[in-house]
Amino acid sequence: MADETSPNEKQAGFTAREALFYHETIRPGKIEIIASKPMATQRDLSLAYSPGVAAPVEAIAANPADAAKYTARSNLVAVISNGTAILGLGNLGALASKPVMEGKAVLFKRFADVDSIDIELDTEDPDKFIEAVALMEPSFGGINLEDIAAPECFIIEQALRERMNIPVMHDDQHGTAIIAAAGLINAAHLTGRDLKDCRMVVNGAGASALACTALIKALGIRHENVIVCDRKGPIYPGRENVDQWKSAHAVPTEARSLEEALEGADIFLGLSAAGALKPEWVEKMADNPIIFAMANPVPEIMPDEAKAVRPDAIIATGRSDYPNQVNNVLGFPFIFRGALDVRATAINEEMKIAAANAIAELARERVPEEVAAAYGINHQFGQDYIIPAPFDPRLMEVVSSAVAKAAMDSGVAQDRIEDFDAYRTSLKARLNPTTSVLTRVYEDAKANPKRVVFAEAEEEVMLRAAIQFRDFGYGEPVLVGRTEKVKAKLRELAVDDPESYIIENSKTSDKVPQMAEYLYKRLQRRGFTERDVGRMVNQERNVFSALLVALGHGDAMISGMTRTFAQTAREVNLVLDPKPDALSFGIHMMIGKHHTTFMADTTINERPSAEDLAFIAKETAAVARRMGHEPRVAFLSYSTFGNPSGKWLENIRDAVAILDAEDPGFEYEGEMAPDAALNPKVMELYPFSRLSAPANVLIMPGLQSANLSAKLLRELGGDATIGPMLIGMEKPVQIAPMTALAPDVLTLAVLAAAGVVG
Repeated sequence: MADETSPNEKQAGFTAREALFYHETIRPGKIEIIASKPMATQRDLSLAYSPGVAAPVEAIAANPADAAKYTARSNLVAVISNGTAILGLGNLGALASKPVMEGKAVLFKRFADVDSIDIELDTEDPDKFIEAVALMEPSFGGINLEDIAAPECFIIEQALRERMNIPVMHDDQHGTAIIAAAGLINAAHLTGRDLKDCRMVVNGAGASALACTALIKALGIRHENVIVCDRKGPIYPGRENVDQWKSAHAVPTEARSLEEALEGADIFLGLSAAGALKPEWVEKMADNPIIFAMANPVPEIMPDEAKAVRPDAIIATGRSDYPNQVNNVLGFPFIFRGALDVRATAINEEMKIAAANAIAELARERVPEEVAAAYGINHQFGQDYIIPAPFDPRLMEVVSSAVAKAAMDSGVAQDRIEDFDAYRTSLKARLNPTTSVLTRVYEDAKANPKRVVFAEAEEEVMLRAAIQFRDFGYGEPVLVGRTEKVKAKLRELAVDDPESYIIENSKTSDKVPQMAEYLYKRLQRRGFTERDVGRMVNQERNVFSALLVALGHGDAMISGMTRTFAQTAREVNLVLDPKPDALSFGIHMMIGKHHTTFMADTTINERPSAEDLAFIAKETAAVARRMGHEPRVAFLSYSTFGNPSGKWLENIRDAVAILDAEDPGFEYEGEMAPDAALNPKVMELYPFSRLSAPANVLIMPGLQSANLSAKLLRELGGDATIGPMLIGMEKPVQIAPMTALAPDVLTLAVLAAAGVVG
């Protein structure tokens, strides 16, 4: 198929081909239903269905509020659309909107642990849509309306808010409004303005623009100080062909064009079209102008164009590649989280204002060192940081708490939170920080693209990962393989420009003589002849690939598709060494819903000494910290504090003693069995243990138990697994499992490129 890349995809750095592959692989779509209770036995099934369901049915019939206790309703939001305004693509119908609605459901889960299901309604009749959604009230704790065209979206939302006794929000309107309002609060603060005295010009009169205007007025900007413009210019009383929603914002003005309206204005707020704001018009705005150019994917004016004429401007856009991104994901997950947690009957103006203020205040707070280090949020409040980063983990507790409190104070909460400190703690526990950190790692890789050598480019999985690596903007893949075979496979995978890829073929490369000389000097005293070295350079792709990295033709390397980890590691070690005074080893990272566990060494060292174990513990703890976790290290054994006794315990005890002498700055304990390290009830049996909570770094006593455990967990456990991740090499090298899928290989390649592990 032709690679028809949309503007949205160009901004994001991937192609239609890779987007389709992402949605198709593993299992079609992005969501699945997983039971939250045991379903293994007949008794389980009897409790889950008949006759066990009779008891909660009767309880709910007697007291409808008990649905929050006995069903998932209180944490379940429906994402509903009719597909009449899909992203920037227009009216493509209900079915075509399903990928977007699934995506929104995933964001609810990812950012706020809100369960969500997408529903697509095949009607453009507002009355039918309203009736269908209203009838579903018993099923859901909240309704998120999405991608519905104006003016029907106004009619639908208003009617549903009046009819339904659960929160209803059209995120295209209010989500954008809340984030934009937060940014404006901070921009006004930075420029010494009082919102009530500001003059604002809004360009665009669709659902988002009018919702932004209404909320910003609720925050204090006076109605008469706001001029709203549509395609025909400013909206003023008496103008023809103005609907009721636009006319609500009509004000007397002599201006008859956007250019005239902007003279002396403090704020430009755009939700219109690319290029709608001209640089010469920006020049006529007030001192320190505030420009929110939020058209997507191309804003009304690019930030560098605005800065060229007004260096004093504060600028926000909807784009992730410029500062101050107005991103709805800062708002809607946490707004619904707070609303659901107090069983709010609506999302009202007070809750929206509370969310905007909370987001604004968070941006003004100093970013804690641990958050800055783990999440890469290095900005402090200022012109280029008036809106928090979307993956700031503090959003969950700050925004959700503010919304819940506003719901209680405004009288729409059916439940009350008595201890907000405890509530904020529970919110933090809902999320696994690893997911946010991985988001940051991918962003870092895009900001600092590297050349990664893909050692087995003739293998489809490896090649797909390489294509994604380039298409997503993480760097330049260097493909190792037979030139024509790699090009043929690129064409098979619908790559339009296979000639543009760097392909290194050991049979034809002019780098081979230099490689052979380098490797012979390295190996001649290890029993290798020149002929041996020449053969390896020409025939062993892992050797050839490692030499590309060693000689500076690549920054990192990924392999593993055709050889076992051990064999691949041996071949790489012919070329590359561990870091000086270091030990190479492997980590498996197990990512669960609310936890991440790091297990080491799972790949290299068969019987590590006490010094090795101590080193592995310190390095794995450092990786855990870089991934957003405060390490709690357990040295595992079959014995817990000497019971039962045995002959393989001394090196573990000595490793603990080494850390005792060094005071490494993290919790550690051992020797201990896995249940004593992970099960809180078992941990209570050992009150002297130095672990304050279950361990998240497990140091294994030897390679046999470590490798068996990692592979068993990967095959039988419910956690996602990243790894093994190779640590301690002088150059970044990662070795994927032979059974890895393209996304697994891509993750390891990005981790290597970003320098998070290695």
